[in-house]
Amino acid sequence: MAESPRCDVAIVGAGIAGSALALALSGQGLSVVLIEAQPPDGGQLPAGLELEDFDPRVVALNPRSRALLAQWGAWQGIEDYRSCAYRHMTVWDADGTGAIEFDCSDVGASALGHIVENRALVRSLFARLQACADVRLLAPERLRACSRDAAGEMLLELESGSRLQAGLLVAADGANSRVRELLEFRTREWDYGHHAIVATVQLEHDHQATAWQRFLSTGPLALLPLPGGARRHCCSLVWSVDSARVEALMGLETTEFCQALGRAFEERLGRVLACSRRHAFPLRQRHAVDYIKPGVALVADAAHTIHPLAGQGINLGLQDVAVLAEELLRAWQRGEAPGSPAVLKRYQRRRKGENLAMMVAMDGFKRLFEQPALPLRWLRNAGMRGVDRARPLKQRLMEKAMGVATHD
Repeated sequence: MAESPRCDVAIVGAGIAGSALALALSGQGLSVVLIEAQPPDGGQLPAGLELEDFDPRVVALNPRSRALLAQWGAWQGIEDYRSCAYRHMTVWDADGTGAIEFDCSDVGASALGHIVENRALVRSLFARLQACADVRLLAPERLRACSRDAAGEMLLELESGSRLQAGLLVAADGANSRVRELLEFRTREWDYGHHAIVATVQLEHDHQATAWQRFLSTGPLALLPLPGGARRHCCSLVWSVDSARVEALMGLETTEFCQALGRAFEERLGRVLACSRRHAFPLRQRHAVDYIKPGVALVADAAHTIHPLAGQGINLGLQDVAVLAEELLRAWQRGEAPGSPAVLKRYQRRRKGENLAMMVAMDGFKRLFEQPALPLRWLRNAGMRGVDRARPLKQRLMEKAMGVATHD
């Protein structure tokens, strides 16, 4: 039997995390194969600023993630297309007077982050990959089975019938990871009992380059700024709603939904004038007990999913990518095999604790703001007002969210 083709690293999933990892590893002497179930989309991105021209799925990139994308050559494509910097963030409690205001000037930055359409980010990464001679893209192609041989190599069987041998298999195939399932990685997970409603909305007034978030007892509501002109003020909506209410909200006519959204948002930006097609998906927290097995590593959503209330999922995932690439390239220079346990343990040690800490914090915030008891409502409102007045603490919170070094 003919020997299967071999690569140093096989990545399953050519979304944001998988494509970013392939880019980070390119040009260093490693052979990389990227396996993606969907055919690559190289078409033109919409140039218009009408509601349906925006991707309803957006990501909030912090400055650290933006720097990584620039390092990998993918930020320029996003900048050439469009993004929206947000310089301010307003967070307030629906059940009280607690509020926190964050501004980039408080930490001497030009922006707290950038709102980027998901497809624009994927397209920019893909455009860069096309110029990488040492990255081979197999798409559309699906993983059928995988195993590890006696020599420590990963053997991949694809649905097309072809086979592949890899020194390391990386799962970047999302929350419902096929790799994680096939190799029986254990996870701890639970439903939040919430759905996220996402859409693009047009508002009466300008968003003021501000990310807005209101905590309601039924879940957090966020309006994230999108690029536009003086006549059209658009935001991306992420409305986390308990499962008892999501069906009713999704069933409303567009005008009724806009009115309901305006009331829930206290019309901080005036009336909600229009709304694109709405999408709803269930929210579930998941964390792999281990990110690694011999010859295999999980990254981003394949390793952990988090509530979207702080927009940190994408940033944690890109940090996974950066750390894994750093460890693999360091090992490669020293002659270590990419899939060796020592290399992968270093990756897990550097990422698992930080991811878990963020997940615990976000889950705690969500549960705190759902509590109707008057003493807890008073406590959280007093706490928000206290944090807003405590400048050093607020700076540290901002720097953590932005992914920049904190003050000593």
